[in-house]
Amino acid sequence: MNKKLFSNAGILMLCLVFFLAACSGGGGGTQPANSDDVKTAGEDIENATELSFWTFAGTHADFYANAADRWNDQNPDKPIKLTVENYPFDQMHNNLLMALQSGSGAPDLADIELAKFPNFLKGNVQLEPLNDLIESELDSFVPERLNVYQKDGNYYGAPTHIGASVVYYNTEIMDQAGVDIDAIETWDDYVDAGLKVVEETGKPMTTIATNWYGIWPYVAQRGSDFFDQNGELTLDNEKNIDTLQFIDDMVNKHKIASITPGGQYHSEEFYGFMNGGGQASLVIPMFYMKDFTTYMPDLKGKVQIRPMPKWSDSDFESATMGGTGTVVTSQSEHIDLAKEFLYFAKLSKEGNIALWTELGFDPPRWDVWEDEKMRADNVYYDYFHDDIFDILLDVKDNVAGIQLSEYLPDVLTEIDSNIMHSVLREQNATPEEALKRSSDTIRQKMGSGN
Repeated sequence: MNKKLFSNAGILMLCLVFFLAACSGGGGGTQPANSDDVKTAGEDIENATELSFWTFAGTHADFYANAADRWNDQNPDKPIKLTVENYPFDQMHNNLLMALQSGSGAPDLADIELAKFPNFLKGNVQLEPLNDLIESELDSFVPERLNVYQKDGNYYGAPTHIGASVVYYNTEIMDQAGVDIDAIETWDDYVDAGLKVVEETGKPMTTIATNWYGIWPYVAQRGSDFFDQNGELTLDNEKNIDTLQFIDDMVNKHKIASITPGGQYHSEEFYGFMNGGGQASLVIPMFYMKDFTTYMPDLKGKVQIRPMPKWSDSDFESATMGGTGTVVTSQSEHIDLAKEFLYFAKLSKEGNIALWTELGFDPPRWDVWEDEKMRADNVYYDYFHDDIFDILLDVKDNVAGIQLSEYLPDVLTEIDSNIMHSVLREQNATPEEALKRSSDTIRQKMGSGN
């Protein structure tokens, strides 16, 4: 596989990041909000081994409960009773970290969002290495995708998806504008197409989120990032300035883009806007397919997925975003069984296929992408089209990765709070001014160690 796919220092597929909030108590005292946040499998099986699981996503809870049912069907000699508890994002990560640091109260297994994962690799790691599950099949995975969970040669997390960024086109709007989406090969082509869309339909070609979704995929696809491989801040480098200028021009010069309703793509305001045919295209990772099928039913049959247009100075056709790693904690009294179940649920071929069929995620194992089970009819093929993976396979060697840093939350906060607002909304700073101002703020923090 072409090593351009991911950066050597590892990949960060990052979901929306928030600062750690104060938590209400230790790991042993945490409780889900209500009974709907608890899923249990195998509770009626006599002598089943009890395993506990913490997550922050309800869809993940359903996924693991389903996996436990399949496990019990296939492994009647060692059944499990799996209890999956779903907590608010910050609460779960805070309580898990405290439980591991205190030495008690942690579950057998847990999901950890990638931006939080470095917190769990500091000092004496309280997670179990997964090398025995991974190394014999390393060639079947994107190796660099696993490296983000690695420390000192040990793999501690099982990935959930690749999260390749793509463009979702509303073909009804594009056809009305007389634009062939397959003729859009470069970002210049995209701008030209957007001008036609606005002229013919009065609708924007796209909307730009004022959080990191509005800049990071574009920056990464261009082969840049916010940090380099040595951990040095590159937020205000020339490529990033030029890229933000391009985004600003789409909004305020060419006027083919507007600010996303609600400011971001995971809001009820945006779902309603997009579902009503409010914009012609959307740049976002493949995992957003589930948002379409869940929250935008009126667009069924009207949306086509295509690679991102290319930059003139980069060969990348996509960029990775978002993700979660699943771990086995060292406090588990059933480590071997928990690891076996984790492999079955998420690392095996069957598990990777389920990541697609149940969650709509692009599996991290390349060797299942052409499996006939991946091509079976499901809600995603029915909603979009049946060549989704053909498109992704065509670009898989040209997908850009991103860099991890303990100061990444500071960068994302600056993007959300200052950069995008001052450049796009208030227009009181140029892209260069905004990026350099925020970079100065972050470098001061890095210099002080805060």
